[in-house]
Amino acid sequence: MSMSSHQTLLAEIAVRAMRENGFVPEPPPDALAEVARCSGPDAAGAGGGGGAGAGASLPDLRGLPWSSIDNPESRDLDQIEAVEKVDGGVRLLVGIADVDRFVPSGSATDHFAGANTISVYTAPRVFTMLPERLSFDLSSLVPGQPRWAMVLETLVRPDGTVGDGRVYAALVENHAQLNYPSVSAWLDGQAAAPAPLANAPTLRAQLELQAEVAHQLAGARRRAGALDVDTHETRAVLDEHGHVQSLVAHVQDRAGRIIEELMIASNRTVARALDSAGLPSIRRVVREPERWERIVAYAGEHGHRLPPEPSSVELAKFVDKMREKHSPEEFAEISVSIVKMMGRGEYVAHMPGEKEIGHFGLATAEYVHATAPNRRYPDVIGQRLLKARDGGRARPPYDREALMAIAARCSEREAQAQKVERRVHKSAAALLLAPRVGERFSGIVSGAGAKGVWVRVFAPPVEGKIIRGGEDLEVGAKVRVRLQDVNVEMGFIDFTVVHG
Repeated sequence: MSMSSHQTLLAEIAVRAMRENGFVPEPPPDALAEVARCSGPDAAGAGGGGGAGAGASLPDLRGLPWSSIDNPESRDLDQIEAVEKVDGGVRLLVGIADVDRFVPSGSATDHFAGANTISVYTAPRVFTMLPERLSFDLSSLVPGQPRWAMVLETLVRPDGTVGDGRVYAALVENHAQLNYPSVSAWLDGQAAAPAPLANAPTLRAQLELQAEVAHQLAGARRRAGALDVDTHETRAVLDEHGHVQSLVAHVQDRAGRIIEELMIASNRTVARALDSAGLPSIRRVVREPERWERIVAYAGEHGHRLPPEPSSVELAKFVDKMREKHSPEEFAEISVSIVKMMGRGEYVAHMPGEKEIGHFGLATAEYVHATAPNRRYPDVIGQRLLKARDGGRARPPYDREALMAIAARCSEREAQAQKVERRVHKSAAALLLAPRVGERFSGIVSGAGAKGVWVRVFAPPVEGKIIRGGEDLEVGAKVRVRLQDVNVEMGFIDFTVVHG
């Protein structure tokens, strides 16, 4: 099979998987026409936009030392960050792309985004939640361009706890588009500062202070019981011809942890702002595990005793112990097992004053998704609710029933998006392994149940089904296997156990 054939096949599989899972792969013509009429702010800060609040006078914060950190290939830049020392701690400012300005409620673009609710990331292409002219341009916080944003401002105390905050619209500009690997290497002392920081001492100082603030935030969350898992999820790397070159396991690096902490704190600020204004919201929750007894038994198998009642603090201690005791590959399997037993995250409607469900894994009560509106529909809904507060509307734009329906739709679509991504990833892995049928690999049993036994091999990091010889194997067992067969169309990778 030629390289171009690989690219075409994976792209076809991706589109088919999107449709089979209920997604609309391409924006409809009326949405594209709406977006074609949109424009961003000019150098003076004015401009069309086409959405709510267009033309309104906004604070001009373009002079702040904003920067972004994302994946090297990312084009849909949702957030930029800046920090400054103040009395009582550090003031964290996160600028979030004002997507609502371009996507009015009830518009054709809104219907398209509300149907899919999420961007779907596959190896051959990204299926963006919004038309690409928005995701990659007008509502992307690309460097050197004025952009409208919602600014999330949060006080971070020296002990890492979150203090007062506020949310408001402003004009911003990204001064440095950075990526996780290069920033991590620089902060860890393994490489020089990346190019955008080389001759920018102010921006370098910004990143160093952001790292300090993130460390404080992480410490506070860990004391509260936040889980520090690492599942080593893999992604396929394609060359310019679409040929699968490798599968790379994602390991959370230092820069990734910085952004994670800054976003968690900022999302809490949005939740508090909506509550204080008496407005409903869509919370992002992970409930207390209903199958806690399974987690207790699993910890017992690894020599650790957990209490009979759910405790994120005690579970975090078990996770930390496993990280110290096991290899990165083994810890990844333990992490995956714990995440599966905890249950998936979901969106729920929340009214001010209601009891919080909370996010068990993050060890935080009030929490929303607000920092990725180019990629997630709940974040757009949150922007509309915040603007209703600022506009002094007598009623919020959504009542409880509407938010319940949107939350349920977003939870369901997120689960289906993960199915699409896994489906395409399996086909990419099968393509990579196709020339290696008959070879032997070392791995670890990653799943065992009524439907079969699965193994994750270490190099390349691929998961497949054991079709012969795995009847007595348990999760976590190390094993040698032979690649028996692959099916690229179906995404099947089959192994047999090698005895002796």
